[in-house]
Amino acid sequence: MEQYDLDKQHQKGKLHAIERIHLIMDKGSFKETYIGPGPTNAAGSAAYDGVISGVGRIKRKKVYIYSQDFTVKGGSLGWNQGFKIARTIEDAIVNKCPVIGISDSGGARIQDGIDAMAGYGEVFYYNTLASGYIPQIAIIAGPCAGGAVYSPAIMDFTFIVDNIGKMFLTGPKVIKQATNKEVTIEELGGSVMHAQKSGVAHFRCASELECYNQVRDLINLIPSCYAKKKLEILDFAKLNIQDKDQTPLQYILPEQDNMVYSMRELVKIIVDENTYFGVLSEYAKNILTAFAKIGDITVGIVANEPKYRAGVLDCDASDKAARFIQFCDSFNIPIITFTDVPGFMPGIDEERKGIIRHGAKLLYAYSEATTIKINVIIRKAYGGSYVAMCSKHLRADRVYAWPSAKIAVMGAEAACEVVYAKILNTFTDEKRKKDYFSEKVEEYRKTAMGIEVAHKRGFVDEIIDPVDTRNRLITDLRELINKTRSRKMTINKKHGNIPM
Repeated sequence: MEQYDLDKQHQKGKLHAIERIHLIMDKGSFKETYIGPGPTNAAGSAAYDGVISGVGRIKRKKVYIYSQDFTVKGGSLGWNQGFKIARTIEDAIVNKCPVIGISDSGGARIQDGIDAMAGYGEVFYYNTLASGYIPQIAIIAGPCAGGAVYSPAIMDFTFIVDNIGKMFLTGPKVIKQATNKEVTIEELGGSVMHAQKSGVAHFRCASELECYNQVRDLINLIPSCYAKKKLEILDFAKLNIQDKDQTPLQYILPEQDNMVYSMRELVKIIVDENTYFGVLSEYAKNILTAFAKIGDITVGIVANEPKYRAGVLDCDASDKAARFIQFCDSFNIPIITFTDVPGFMPGIDEERKGIIRHGAKLLYAYSEATTIKINVIIRKAYGGSYVAMCSKHLRADRVYAWPSAKIAVMGAEAACEVVYAKILNTFTDEKRKKDYFSEKVEEYRKTAMGIEVAHKRGFVDEIIDPVDTRNRLITDLRELINKTRSRKMTINKKHGNIPM
């Protein structure tokens, strides 16, 4: 490690590129590749040209990695560096291994001119080629500006480290010149902004060490390549699955339908102990996306969260879930959906943001997914959101409902206000009007919102006791292990056109 200027990075409160690699990889497993050309100009350049690339192992899984070195020309990307990164991604594709990229760079190397842009172009191309074939993980552990941000955006998951990680297309000075508005670098592209507002960062970490440990955990959870069907090689007879106490599920739902509870805590009771791994946890909190294990099988979790905005589907929640569903389907990861949704978010702002288009992404993602899809309706599923949350109509393999579940066009009060509007307007006595309305609401709940009708029609496979949920999921995952597709109709076409 003597060839690297570690002190220069440490003075900035950051680890060096080589230190980062060694913290992520299993001890002694990293082997550097593509040492690259020697000095190319009078100023000289490091042989590795500002990026260290190679291959190693994470929890015994083979993984390719590249890490930009800010001590060499500010980690800026020229042709050689772009070529090295592209070659590293290409090698990961050929060897069917995940690839990790650590960004710490001032952006394009200005003195390289068009060659720097060409270098970025090569990286973007191989990012796109790898998409859906091997997992790609970006780590923002320094500045990531201009064209450099698009590679992490194409990749599957982005980690960002507090205080040192920054992402933006144009810096504060350019924004000041163009708009006459002043903004701090943290407000513009800091970790909190991207984790909570833009949704660009899937994971926000307090320190580099925390970040690299989380990356290792994620690599351990997900497959190395879409072609490696992990489920098929599991020997279920030898799995040591410890039974979990499911009795808390009987008490987690409030007695009143309009009272909140934590869907996250409900899910954590059902999945294997200490395996819940939230994705985009700080963004669009009204929907949960997470990896977990159920019966030692990795699954993707999508669930409405009543604690935030009543679990409603809005533009951001729809985007968040759709992207996660696409990742899971690409790598044959079973998708378990927990539904408690009052509808799509009404309002002028959401309509102007394009809730129709964004909601359609969720419908499309679930419909297109051919991995195992299981839905558990916990409490309510109203209107179009009932369909959108992995219903039978979108080809869910199994749909279960708890006894507390209700399926309807809308809530009882809203429905009765529409159905009985004319009659209600004839009342002159407010008490009689209120009593009549309450009577009709209760009648609607009993006749139009019960889960029994959906069960009889085959839209719900079974009404189950909450404490049986975990065992049902494990049984179904094993039963559906060799599922290849769920669509009854296959059309020969290049690909569909998802509403972007």
